[in-house]
Amino acid sequence: MARIRLGMVGGGNDAFIGGVHRIASRIDDRFELVAGALSSTPEKSAESAKALGIERSYGDFDEMALAEAAREDGIEAVSIVTPNHVHAAAAKAFLAQGIHVICDKPLTSTMQDAADLEKAVADSKALFVLTHNYTGYPMIRQARDMVASGELGTVRLVQAEYPQDWLTSPMENEGVKQAEWRTDPARSGAGGSIGDIGTHAHNLACFMSGLRVESLAADLHSFGAGRTLDDNAHMMLRFAGGARGMLWSSQVAPGNENALKIRIYGEKGGLEWSQEDPNYLWFTPHGAPKRLLTRNGAGATEASQAVSRIPGGHPEGYLEGFATLYNEAADAIRAVQGGADRATAMGVLPGIAEGMEGMRFITACVSSSANDAAWTVL
Repeated sequence: MARIRLGMVGGGNDAFIGGVHRIASRIDDRFELVAGALSSTPEKSAESAKALGIERSYGDFDEMALAEAAREDGIEAVSIVTPNHVHAAAAKAFLAQGIHVICDKPLTSTMQDAADLEKAVADSKALFVLTHNYTGYPMIRQARDMVASGELGTVRLVQAEYPQDWLTSPMENEGVKQAEWRTDPARSGAGGSIGDIGTHAHNLACFMSGLRVESLAADLHSFGAGRTLDDNAHMMLRFAGGARGMLWSSQVAPGNENALKIRIYGEKGGLEWSQEDPNYLWFTPHGAPKRLLTRNGAGATEASQAVSRIPGGHPEGYLEGFATLYNEAADAIRAVQGGADRATAMGVLPGIAEGMEGMRFITACVSSSANDAAWTVL
């Protein structure tokens, strides 16, 4: 099929996450990046567009949305890879023009913006995809499949953690752009580590287990001198159906780079997965030896194989996880263009519902911590 014409908001030539999205969008050769409003000024946007070989550059996303919608060869979808506070306004501009949106997480920086965006998605015929990229890993799909098929029995415990160490020193005061906006409430929102990486752990725990967090008790703290937002969080979780869990997110844990881990335990067995070793899934049936399941290896499920690109034993990970979401977004876009309804086309892709769950998670964490870790309903 013809490549989908893609635009990008944010993600200039020196932006980390913009580069990730550009690579991911081309891994399966489903998209062609043709337009962008890549930076905060028209001049910087034009410079980045020239450096990246993007043919159409715009001064801002409003101009881009209107101009591209008016073109016969205008973009069909847009990637939004800006700091959090820009997500809602940019997404709404394109949704209003019927252009499909692929947005980085978390959904927005405030609950009001999130509610406005939720309404904009409901009012539009376009798709809205939120790039919780870890849901695209093959062994995550296998774990979800195993839980859903009853191999663990009733889920009892869900343990999630995502520690990093990159903010152990005050990087925001040393000219590091990624640290500057992530530690700024005006751009990041009410959550620090919980918004940046805690939302990943929360989303993945729910995606794998098939459960929803109903309430939590959170202790948020900032160890960085002068930091307004949390850089470390501990919390207890209560899931619908009675399961219990814990979640830890930290960006001040030396020795941890991207140590996202999920453990799920049911009445019949348990699963363990680590993002830094993503092609392995440990499965322990109760009373039996621990078993190592590998990507595309013996025992791989159809759900895992469907998003696995290369033979077992070859590493797949972060970029491929994003690419899976882009590939499934491409399928969804072509499906709705062919007349399919949005819910069916989306399949397991994270969207506005998962985005709102993430925002409620952040809000509940902040509220609970402010009230001495009181149990708070999402």
